[in-house]
Amino acid sequence: MNRRKFIGNSVAASALVAIKASWADEPEHKIDRIGVQLYTVRDAMKADFEGTLAKVAAIGYREVEFAGYFDRSPKDVRATLERNGLTSPSTHVSYEMVEKKWPETLDVAHVIGQTHVVCSSIPEFQRKDAGGWKHTTDLFNRAGETSQKAGIQFGYHNHDFEFDRAKSVDGKLPYDLLLAETDPKLVKMEMDLCWITVGGQDPLLYFNRYPGRFPLVHVKDWTKDGHMADVGKGDIDWKRIFAQSDKAGIKHYFVEHDEPKSPFDSLRTSYNFLRDLHF
Repeated sequence: MNRRKFIGNSVAASALVAIKASWADEPEHKIDRIGVQLYTVRDAMKADFEGTLAKVAAIGYREVEFAGYFDRSPKDVRATLERNGLTSPSTHVSYEMVEKKWPETLDVAHVIGQTHVVCSSIPEFQRKDAGGWKHTTDLFNRAGETSQKAGIQFGYHNHDFEFDRAKSVDGKLPYDLLLAETDPKLVKMEMDLCWITVGGQDPLLYFNRYPGRFPLVHVKDWTKDGHMADVGKGDIDWKRIFAQSDKAGIKHYFVEHDEPKSPFDSLRTSYNFLRDLHF
C-alpha cells in the first residue's frame, strides 16, 4: 500500500470512529416514571380501592391518573397514595364538573397533590354545531384561567370523534378547532395516542404544529385489524412517537386499556414493555 492510500484509509477510518463515537454519546431516553389511568382497573377500584392501588404500585407504576375516587375523601386518597409510594399528577373529570363544580374540583386536586385536571370528554349535545363548540372553547378558557390562578393546569383528553371530518366546523377538524380557539397557556391537551390513531391522524404532525401543548399522553395500543391491545402488542410505533416527547412537551405517560380481558395482566404487560423501551 502506498503512502497516499494509507493516509486516505487512515483518515476515513478516523472519521468513521468519530461518527460512531458521536452516536454512542447520544443519550438514550427512557420513561422515568410510568403512570396508569385507573379507568383500566375501575371495577377493581370499586371493589377494593386500597388494594388496587397497592397492586398497581407492586407492578412498578409510580404515577396514577384517577377516574373517580369511589367515595373516598381527598385526604384518604392522598394517604393511600403515600403509603404505596405513588403520586397522582392528574385526574379526569366530567364536562359537567368543569361547568358546574369547578372550584370544588380544584380544591380536591390541591389536597391530593394534583397539578393537572383533565376534562375527559365533551358531551354529544355540545358537538352538534358551531355554537356548541364555541360554548366549549369559552368554557375551557375560563376553566383554564381559574385553574392557573390556583396553580393547576387544565387539560382536555381526546377520543376519535375530534378527528371526524364529517364533523368539521368551518372547515376545521374539531381537534384543530379546540387547539386554535383555546389559549395554549390555559388549555393543554392530553393526547390519547390510541384514539388519534383510530382517527387516522399522525401525532407528530400535531407535535410539530403545537410544540409544548401536550404535557400528558394516554399510552394504549391499537392493531391494524381494529382492536385495542396492551402496549407493545399492537401496531403503534412507540419509538417514533416518544422520540419527539421533548417537542410535544410530554411529562406524564399514562398506560390505559379500556376493556382488558385481565386488567392487572394487561397493566403488567404494558409496564414491562415501556420499562424496557429506549427511544
